[in-house]
Amino acid sequence: MSNAYSPVPELNSLKEFEERCGGEYYANEFELVEFGRPSGAETYSDEQEFIDSFVCFARANRSGSDYAFWRVDQRADLATSPVVVFGDEGGICVVAGNLRDLFRQLGCDWWQWPSWEGAQFMEPGPDDKPSPRHGDYLEWLNENFGLTAPDNPNELRHVAEAEFGARLESWVDRFYQDDMEP
Repeated sequence: MSNAYSPVPELNSLKEFEERCGGEYYANEFELVEFGRPSGAETYSDEQEFIDSFVCFARANRSGSDYAFWRVDQRADLATSPVVVFGDEGGICVVAGNLRDLFRQLGCDWWQWPSWEGAQFMEPGPDDKPSPRHGDYLEWLNENFGLTAPDNPNELRHVAEAEFGARLESWVDRFYQDDMEP
């Protein structure tokens, strides 16, 4: 039996990096959580098909929003699946077309602001300090994947929304129960 954090090699590499960071943030309020733990999907529907279509792997912000892979189809490699965020006050939104795009977005060190209207990455204010291990994260990202941060993480979010947003909305509408509290 493997001691790996997840079945996703890219996440396992990030988990190793995160452990070396010693509890210090490397991207604004982002942190890995127990792989596959409940994502919040069960607050939208009690249908097992719906719940099983999301695989949680990270906290998106301190207020309780979560990132999850959306099993949009039968892809064998979860890292190629779209990434959604479950907002702590509601909303399920596509944020990245795949895990590597999310990694690039995290390289901007902007904070995640999900809501019923959408999920945005918000630029830190002029007085906000970067995450303590952000520079180390950028080096890790480049050394391990040859990736850099975009100028604006919302550019990648817009691409993912264009590809998967309507499909996610339709999927959620199939299962969402108005009598459940989101």
